Amino acid sequence: MADSKRGGIRGNERAAGWLFVAPVVIVLGLFLVVPVLMALWVSLTRWNGQGSPFQPGVPFAGLDNYTSLFADDGLARQNFVTSIRNNAYYVAAVVPLQTLVALSLALVVNNRLLKGKGFFRTAFYFPSVTSSVAISVVFLFMFANTGAINEILGFFGIDGPQWFSDPRGVLHLALGAVGLADEQAPPAAMTEHSLLGLSWWDWVSGPSVAMCAIIALVVWTTSGTFMLMFLAALQNIPAQLDEAGLIDGASRWQRLRYITLPQLRPTTFLVLTLGLIGTWQVFDQIYVMSQGNPAKTTLTPAYLSYRTAFRDFDYGSGAAISFVLFLIIVVLTLLQRRVLRERP
Repeated sequence: MADSKRGGIRGNERAAGWLFVAPVVIVLGLFLVVPVLMALWVSLTRWNGQGSPFQPGVPFAGLDNYTSLFADDGLARQNFVTSIRNNAYYVAAVVPLQTLVALSLALVVNNRLLKGKGFFRTAFYFPSVTSSVAISVVFLFMFANTGAINEILGFFGIDGPQWFSDPRGVLHLALGAVGLADEQAPPAAMTEHSLLGLSWWDWVSGPSVAMCAIIALVVWTTSGTFMLMFLAALQNIPAQLDEAGLIDGASRWQRLRYITLPQLRPTTFLVLTLGLIGTWQVFDQIYVMSQGNPAKTTLTPAYLSYRTAFRDFDYGSGAAISFVLFLIIVVLTLLQRRVLRERP
């Protein structure tokens, strides 16, 4: 009687609840929590992949694998910082572009006057369900020196670059094109000072020409998935809101800005969060198309973690890179949530 008055969960209900969720808890514990804890332990050792990482003979490194990524002046820090720079430019380009493209496609498909909505919805979404490895191989042929992209540029009298052999940053190329800087002789003030082993000139290089090709691929393949999310949100907006704005004399742009976009705030947050997580974890396109080349300008933390662990057999450092990447994603997601939160 007292339990019913308090409105709490009775003992038999609690036991039944745990019984129903026990299979999921066990599966998540065995295949998610336990491997993460094992990887955390590996990141504190110098395990080389031979035998068990828990055997007594494995050297314990403590936080050395982490400090070598930031404090030690060596190749490990240089590679890691370079991968962070490359991935930061990649995220800054892909997340806004794929969000804008996805929203634009959703607005087009949601248009009441559009005929053949099913066809366009399928066509826009099709790249998202196609194998990323297969699409990456197709893009390699398209962006080859004699590929379709350079043939099209040549038709307009433009000499196409050697896409996956050109390590130059697009910001460096833009500054050189307007005569503000020479990549062969960069400004002394930008090369005298450095941050985490990279000069300021290297930090402001922009994504390389090769990375731009990968950015184009990823935007094309991911926009369809996010289009469906925006489309579902658009179809849940009451038509009366748009009609009321139309009656009040609001233009199409004003209705989009003051009625539609505010209603899409939760979906926009979801799309940006998923885009942020996915772009920081990019691996398969890098592995198939460039493997970090040319000159490490497409090297990303996820691929660097794989290469360090499974090619260099330094599993401790590889695991440490993955956990630092995890912290970066968590911090940026929380920051994004704070920026996009509902304000009274």
